[in-house]
Amino acid sequence: GSITTANGSALVKLGNTTVICGVKAELAAPAVDSANKGYIVPNVELPSLCSTRFRSGPPGEEAQAASQFIADVIENSQIIAKEDLCVANGKLAWVLYCDIICLDYDGNILDASAFALLAALKNVQLPSVTINEETGLSEVNLKQKNPLIIRKHPVATSFAIFDDTLLIVDPTAEEEDLATGTVTIVTDDEGRLCSVHKPGGSPLTGAKLQDCITRAVTRHKEVKKLIDKVIKSIKPK
Repeated sequence: GSITTANGSALVKLGNTTVICGVKAELAAPAVDSANKGYIVPNVELPSLCSTRFRSGPPGEEAQAASQFIADVIENSQIIAKEDLCVANGKLAWVLYCDIICLDYDGNILDASAFALLAALKNVQLPSVTINEETGLSEVNLKQKNPLIIRKHPVATSFAIFDDTLLIVDPTAEEEDLATGTVTIVTDDEGRLCSVHKPGGSPLTGAKLQDCITRAVTRHKEVKKLIDKVIKSIKPK
């Protein structure tokens, strides 16, 4: 709840990496082929402000890859059912713009972005909307606000791989640069895999991958506990 102008927001610090996520909700007409679904539009920004490795201008490769990763996590984990964002079938639905901006970069951007997204979505309060049957126009009641229904809690855990012998959880930027590869595992509340993201690099044996998954499940519980604790401590606006 750190951004007062957003419908929901969260600030996450992971080591020296700091990421903020703001969720802005707008009303729009749903797509013709999915009349009962809303939209979730994620975007990860890595501005030149957060690290000397990034240049100002259009989003670089790493920012695009991070945005795609977050989009895949949203889709695969079913964190929110898009049907829940529908206000009136075929007429009106919510669009959630999830802007994730890195303020300070020191590696492991994917974990920090996934945490910030989840925490920000849990912080969202949407005004109630009704359609006036006589005029056909939407009426927004800002006094009555409802939280989003979060169906799953995906949590990402990243590992830096050093020649398949050594794995480091939550790598810093320096460790990522020295590593021979990285892998990010996303699990949900029930310990199920939502996504495995491995952009090239040295291969992993099945046993090592299984080890990573086990650690990811353990970390999920810790992160979920922490997010729930913080959410409880914040009084809704």
